[in-house]
Amino acid sequence: MNRQTVIRVGGAADTEAVAALHSESWRTAYAGIVPPGALGDGLAEERRDIWAIRLTADYGTPGNTPLLLVAELDGETVGFAYLVPQPDGRVLVDSLHVRPGLTGGGIGRALLDEALVRTPHAPLYLEVLSGNTRAVAFYERAGGVRTDEREGWFPGGHLLPEYEYTWAPGTRGASA
Repeated sequence: MNRQTVIRVGGAADTEAVAALHSESWRTAYAGIVPPGALGDGLAEERRDIWAIRLTADYGTPGNTPLLLVAELDGETVGFAYLVPQPDGRVLVDSLHVRPGLTGGGIGRALLDEALVRTPHAPLYLEVLSGNTRAVAFYERAGGVRTDEREGWFPGGHLLPEYEYTWAPGTRGASA
């Protein structure tokens, strides 16, 4: 049986699945990078509350409204990306996560490719913890250009080193 990842636009009905995947991904990807308390018992509830707000809020005009892209495999949510338009004209990939155990199989790449297709005239950028070496390597292979290094706030009040990667319009598709 040929299994194919489908990317679709998500919405409020995806709150529970996205929040659960987000928590699971954080616990796997950030273990040893962020203080353990940031990944503790309240993480799932916190992510669920945040996604419930994000996916039901009224952002006004379509140009200001974030976009949730959901990756499904056999009807199951296996990844997501959340694109947030910024006042400076760029689009932030606020989240890009793939279910642990399925990373490296092309799901993250399919989500990033779809994000690039949906933002053809705006610079697309994201922030990644510098200690998340697997994600850093992925973004570099996918043609992202490191455009900044700084410290950023992680939930729980933790200041951690991060990189910013950008895909400028007209430079897309230059990936490995």
